[in-house]
Amino acid sequence: MSDTPGRPAPADTLRFAFGTLTALPVRLTRWDRETARGGMLCAPLAGLVVSLAAAALGGALLLLGGGPLLAAVGTAAVPAALTRGLHLDGLADTADGLGSGRPAEDALRIMKQSDIGPFGVITLLFTLLAQVAVLDGLYARGWAQGAVAAAVAGVTARCALTLASRTGVPAARPEGLGAAVAGTVPVRAALLCAALVTALSAAAGGLFGAYGFDAYGALHAGLAVPVGLGAGELLLRHCRRRFGGVTGDVFGALAESAGLTALVVLALG
Repeated sequence: MSDTPGRPAPADTLRFAFGTLTALPVRLTRWDRETARGGMLCAPLAGLVVSLAAAALGGALLLLGGGPLLAAVGTAAVPAALTRGLHLDGLADTADGLGSGRPAEDALRIMKQSDIGPFGVITLLFTLLAQVAVLDGLYARGWAQGAVAAAVAGVTARCALTLASRTGVPAARPEGLGAAVAGTVPVRAALLCAALVTALSAAAGGLFGAYGFDAYGALHAGLAVPVGLGAGELLLRHCRRRFGGVTGDVFGALAESAGLTALVVLALG
């Protein structure tokens, strides 16, 4: 990563976030650790844009009479399309690496292979089934419930990446996205980002929940974020023990795990 002098402009950090975490046509203007720091702090914003597009398709399908299940499938498909399956691919590769039981060097080699092994296939299958099942149940309660869930899951998933980029978390390889962003975000900034995401999710849950503005909706949505981030942190610690640090694939696995956990929390109760 280059050492471009000077502080990056806000536009540079947004381009980094959207250019590396989505498939939107965004041109990267800077590729250095200062820009990576700002980009990873903006990661939840990229997740929000993707999830709002997903919720919009879900709402359109409901409006056209497609039913909750079709709306759920559409909502789950949009993030995969707008990231070119980047995070799902990372989830599958990480599952193969962890499931192999091999030493770190061999596991990382397995993760770099282009094919997907049995652990990856099974993990992808149940992850997508769980996403669709949860969203189906939430859309059955109304479009607002499904839309809030999609948004909360999206920002939680990307906030997990912000936390994984914090100081003290090493990269497992000297190249790739993991090496580019590992250790760039100060711990305090990462925690403040998580607190902001939690607060905004709680506000959304209170304003657009099943009962309109109410404390239960806010508490439910606000609780989903730290639980999702906690699941991501557990996976991160396991990957650090197994691989010695983070990789781009690990980042994808963290995003999918944190987002799905948040969805499950929203479906319960």
